This record gives sequence, C-alpha cells and structure tokens, in this order.
Amino acid sequence: MVSVNTAYISTGGNRYSAAADWDRQSGIHAYGSDQNIALSKPLVRPALAPDSLYLIQTQVEKNGIRATLVGHTDTVTAVKFLQSTSVDQRILLTASADCVLRVWQIDSETFGWTAATTVKAHWSSINAVAVAPGKDIFATAAADATVKVWRLDTTPTGDLCLLLVTTITLKPRYIPLAVSLRCVHEETSRESLLLAVSGTTSIIQIYAVPTLREGSKASLQASLSGHEGWVRSVDLRSGLTLEDGGLLLASASQDKYVRLWRFHKGGIKGSVASESSQALGAPTQSTLTAKLQTVEVAGIKFTITFEALLLGHEDWVYTATWNPARDRQQLLTASADNSLSIWEPDPDSGIWVSTARLGEISGQKGSTSATGSTGGFWTGLWSPDGNAVCCLGRTGSWRLWQFDLRELYWIPQIGIGGHVGTVSDLVWEKHSQYLLSTSSDQTTRLHARCENTAEKSWHEFSRPQIHGYDLNCIASIRPDTFVSGADEKLLRVFQEPNAIADLLHRLCNIPPPSASELPDTAGIPVLGLSNKAGEDAGGEEGTVNGTSGPDDAVDVNELLPNRPRIDISRPPLEDNLAKGTLWPEQEKLYGHGYEISAVATSHDGTLIASACKSSSLSHAVIKLYDTSDWHEIRPSLEAHSSTALRLRFSTDDQFLLSVGRDRQWAIFKRTAPGDKSYTLLASNPKGHTRMILDAAWVNTSKPRAFVTAGRDKSVKIWVEEGNSYACKTTIQCRFPVTAVDSTTIWMEDAFCIAVGEEDGQIRLHTVSFDTWDVRLSTLIEKMISPSKAITRLAWRPELRDGVSELAVASHDSSVRVFSISARSAT
Repeated sequence: MVSVNTAYISTGGNRYSAAADWDRQSGIHAYGSDQNIALSKPLVRPALAPDSLYLIQTQVEKNGIRATLVGHTDTVTAVKFLQSTSVDQRILLTASADCVLRVWQIDSETFGWTAATTVKAHWSSINAVAVAPGKDIFATAAADATVKVWRLDTTPTGDLCLLLVTTITLKPRYIPLAVSLRCVHEETSRESLLLAVSGTTSIIQIYAVPTLREGSKASLQASLSGHEGWVRSVDLRSGLTLEDGGLLLASASQDKYVRLWRFHKGGIKGSVASESSQALGAPTQSTLTAKLQTVEVAGIKFTITFEALLLGHEDWVYTATWNPARDRQQLLTASADNSLSIWEPDPDSGIWVSTARLGEISGQKGSTSATGSTGGFWTGLWSPDGNAVCCLGRTGSWRLWQFDLRELYWIPQIGIGGHVGTVSDLVWEKHSQYLLSTSSDQTTRLHARCENTAEKSWHEFSRPQIHGYDLNCIASIRPDTFVSGADEKLLRVFQEPNAIADLLHRLCNIPPPSASELPDTAGIPVLGLSNKAGEDAGGEEGTVNGTSGPDDAVDVNELLPNRPRIDISRPPLEDNLAKGTLWPEQEKLYGHGYEISAVATSHDGTLIASACKSSSLSHAVIKLYDTSDWHEIRPSLEAHSSTALRLRFSTDDQFLLSVGRDRQWAIFKRTAPGDKSYTLLASNPKGHTRMILDAAWVNTSKPRAFVTAGRDKSVKIWVEEGNSYACKTTIQCRFPVTAVDSTTIWMEDAFCIAVGEEDGQIRLHTVSFDTWDVRLSTLIEKMISPSKAITRLAWRPELRDGVSELAVASHDSSVRVFSISARSAT
C-alpha cells in the first residue's frame, strides 16, 4: 500500500463575518474556506514564559492548517463551536449557502472528524449560528427571514440528532445577519432563552423563548433603535463584572458606530439612560436613545438602558465580540477601515475607551489589492484565554496578535491563509526548492518549507505577483525567474529580489541565485499592473505606491506601514506578504491575440512556449520565446484548431507535447541539436472522444511515452512506435480527469501516475515499463483530498527525506502537498 500523509495545506478564509470561531476548550481555530472548513490550532504562548516569543513562533509553524472538513456543497457562511454537556468530543456547527446545517464531531488531538448529522435547516442561505454557553442550545439565522432555535440531543442508539425548539418569523420582514442568545434562570430546571437578532435594518429585536421544549413559542419583547445603518453583529454577555446579574449587549453597524446596551435584572431607579447620555455629551436625541424598555422571560424582568456609544472606526463595523475571560470586560471590534479596536471602560470614569488599535493604521491605504489595501477586516476573534486576537482580511489570510504582559504591548505573530479563488496552476521551481501557485484571486504565491526549526513546516514566503487580471498559468524559467499568463494578451516575466533570496536562504536553506545583480525590492505604481524594481515603483519624484518622498531614490523598506520591513528571522507576516514581497517584472512577451491559456518552459530555461484561448486556426498556435533576449521564435507552431490547454517539454527538451480542446494531442520535435525551433512530428486528432485537459511525459527515453487525461473519463498511456505513438493502456475513471502527472524518482521498473478528477479525488497508479499495465492503484482518502475539481498536479522532481511529494491545486482554493512513502510505493 502507498502511504499518503498531508504535509501542507494552504487555503484562504471566506469573507463572511460569522464563518469562523475559536474554541474556548480545545483551542482549535475553525474557519470556512470555499465549501470546506479549515482547522488549525494556533497555540499561544504563556504570558510570562521565558523566550516566549520564540515559543509561539515554533508552535504556530508546527501546526498551520491541520485538516479540512468536506461535506457542504456551497460556500460556508457560518461556523460555531458548541460547548456540549452530553458529548465528550468537540462539537462544531457549520452552515452554508446550500441551506444545510451540519454537525461535526472533532478529536482535538488527532484532528480526526466525523459528520455526525445533517439537516436542511432553512430555505435560503444561513447567515449566522449562535450558541448558548454551556448548553446544547443554539440558533440559526437565514436569508429566508427566519431564526430557528435548536437543541442537540442523542437518539436511543447514541447518535446525535437535532430537535427544532421554535421558529421565529421576523416582522417587519428583513434578512437577519447576526444572532446572539443567553439562557436565563439557569439555576432551576425551567430554562428560558433570550435572543438578540439584527440584520438588514437599523433596529435590534429582542425575543424571549419561555421553554426549551419542542414547539415553544417565541415572543418579541423589545426593539432597540439608534443605529442608522444595517446592524452587522450583536453579542450578549454576562459575567462577574455585572453586579446585578444582568446582561450587556454590543451591536456593530454599517453606520461606523458600536452601541452598548445594559440589561438590568429587575427594575432600576431614575433615568439611567439620561445620565449615560449626559456623561457622553450626547448632541442630539436621535444619536443616543434614552428610552427605557422592559423585557420579561420566565418571570424575570430586565430593564434595557443605553450604555455607551463607541466612536473611532472610519468605516463599516463588521463584528463586535466580548472577551471570553469572565474577569475582563473587553470588547473587540473589526472594521472595514482595516483595523481592530479593543474597548474597555475606564476604571475611574467608567467611560468606554479604545485601549488598543491593531491593523493598518494609515490614511493612505490604497484602493486596490495592487496598491496594498486589505479591503477591511471581516471578522475578529478572541483566543480562549483572551490574551490573543486574530482577524481575517480581504487577502484570505489570518492576522494574529499576542498580548505581552511584560511589555504591555500587542505583538504580531505568524498567521495562516491562502488563495481565495480557484488555484489555476502551480509549479515547482527548477531545483524543486519551493512551490509557486497562481490563482483567479489575481495573486501568485511562493510556498516553501522552513528548515531552521525543530519542526520543519511549510509557509507562504512571498507574494511575487499581485495583478489586476485573473491568473491562469505559471512556469519556472530559472531558480530566480518565472513567467505567468493571465486573462490578458501578454506574458510577464518576474525576477526574484535580493530580500526574498536572503529570506529563503536563511530560513529554508535555499542557495541564493548565482546572478551577480538582483533588484532589492519591487512595488506597483498607482493604477499600474507592472511590478517595478526599487525606486522605479512609484513613478515620478521618488514615489512608491503613490506616496511622495523628499528624495529621488526611496528605500521602500523604510516606508511604514506602506512597506513593512521584512524580518528575515521568521516567515513573513501578512503585512509583509501583502505589500513587501513583490518580485520586479523583468519582461513582457507579446504576440497572442487573446487571453493566455497555457505556458511551459524548457528544462534548461532557454525557451518559453505559450498558447492563448482561441476558436480559430489563426490564434490556436503555440508561440516560442528565447529567454536570452526575449524575442519570439518564428514561425509559430501550428497543429490545433482550438485552444491548447497544456504544454509540456520532454526531459531532454527535444520534444514539445501539446493537448487541447479540439481533442487532439500533438508532438513537435527540435529541428536540430542546439537549434531553438521545432517542427510538427506527430499528432492524433482523435486522441480522446472529448477535450484533453492535461498531459505529462514519462521519464523514459527508450521508448518515449506520455500520458493524456480527458473529459471522457479516461487516462491514456501513449508509447513511441517509430515516428508515431500508439495507445498502450487506457485507465477508466468515474469522473472527467482534469489533471495528471507522472514520476519515476523512486522506481526503476515502473512509474507512478497521479490522476486528479473533477470531484476532487486523486488516484495513484503504478504502471510497469515492461507491459504498460497498471500494477497498483491507490485512492487518496477523501478526508484529506480537495472537495472540488483538481486543476493541477505536480510531482516534486527530487525526493525529500526519503519520500516523494505531490503538489495539488484545486477549484476549492486550496494548495496541498502530500508526502508519499517511497518504500510503500515500490
């Protein structure tokens, strides 16, 4: 049996405020990623431990994304851990735009997971899930304008099941975006529920559920007004700091404000709301509401008063979350102004003030991803002990800060993340030292394994290209140079800067390029698409990303925060990746008439072959470029009648293989040794019955062979016979085959084909050189495989630590690296 283990997973988070949670008991951090749920465990250091900064870096590096939960059929929109009293394992609730609610049981040590139960909870996308602390009660809110309360229970056989307690139809009708609930009267057998619901309206509705039995009826108790925009988040808390046993409600809105409401248990004397308004210096009655409202649930009365108005954010406030530590009354808010704020009452005056502000604090944030803007923070979370916070930005990456009790300062730490769109292509660097991936999220990312720690771990070390078009393909020219193609008519060539070469050398033991002169850094001019080296990045008068400087030459590493300095002692933080690790563009290659569809480079790095999208013979050509002077080698190679989807050079660069939408494969042969031109050698117009999506050479010279993969659900092995190639073996698959690659690095008498299918399955087929028959087939477990179509497979050209590594790109926005045991595969 072939032994397969997951070495690395990289995937970005969904841009939904409720699509993430940090478990208070196990420390597991879960977030929605496309239609999957990613699990990690960002362990935080002890507050006063010696060498603590090093400890947290080591722990975060070791863990990363540990697993992904596969099951939903649409984008995950809500994630929440349930502190169940009846189940030993951790319970995770997830909801999706597919209207389905799923319950998962997770082992916090091994990260093994089981899909416990599934229910179609609503008739429209579920926007939020909220739980009652310490209870098996939770609520869901959906775009069908309903809120449902559920109870987790067990069947007589011990299986988990969901019981519907009540359904609340919101009137006047609006779409709920957030919900929060608390059980009241917990000390008796009769438990009741208090819910706060907000959404596409400026009011917050308070509902009471008298009992937690099935068929209970909820009643509207109060409507809290004051906000002037949609209320994006609500969070109820109770704690030791509320002497009267009441509750405190925080609400965050698109009007840029956060409001606090106090629920006094029983009645109150005097106009507390008026006193609060006077203390805050309220200008008008419309801004600060002084109205007292009374809520009654299970015989307990709560009087609601306005507590405080929190001012400070400059854009929509997406989330407001209370610190889970019961002895600290702190509120975390995340905003579209690219900042997190931590609020707490002043110990002397009791006025709520912002005690910390994290993120991008600048008046020049840029307007696009090319100029460095993160597009706001979509959600903010507290760590289980309340000493760390994290947030999700537009780039799909999580930022993490840890509070240092010695320095009384929030220290940024290494987060996790990845692409937020389809990963269209990936390639190993020529010497297989690092991995490059490119995506429809318009970024190219460099992944490598950090070697200077006891627990060697993978990280994103650079974001060489941040583009304005969706990126389609990529190829490595030399260890310090790559070429990429996008939804534009040209190819772009990028060269590694000195800063990244030094970073990879120190942390990954990757030898620096032999080139004597490399650019120091790169930037993108405002409204530009080309990465410019050094001081050229900003255009005229020594500007970088549109920020003027006094000198003609500007050191971009000195401009903070527009160019955060790269710390070469650890993998880059998200601030560095988003703005400080670009590679300068070396060349543009013109000639195609439509968007680039495929690119490949010769193994010696002297040639680039490319193709573009086409529906006519005139554009369905393959163009060759000489990397010594970047000129086009004419004439173009003609064979296809439609778009060529994949190009591959043979290991000795004597042959070029192409496959395409016209169902044919074609092989071009070098005209003469040392010549850089090719001519058509052989082709098969009916290689498959449907379009051929991928192909790969088999590393053998006598006879030569290659593999093709088609939408006709088959993989074919073609073997050289004279000047032509014959199909020796056909491997039938269950779904259309979207990616294929082969390797021989651990075998002598056989080779291994990795086959990726449209449903995300990956199979490994060991094929004998003698008979060309499949000797062994292994299916990689669905639990560790992507959930959508495989877009690219790439074997690492060399063994590492005695195992082979397979890189996988998928439509589910993930990049994965699998370790394949060489001993078991032979």
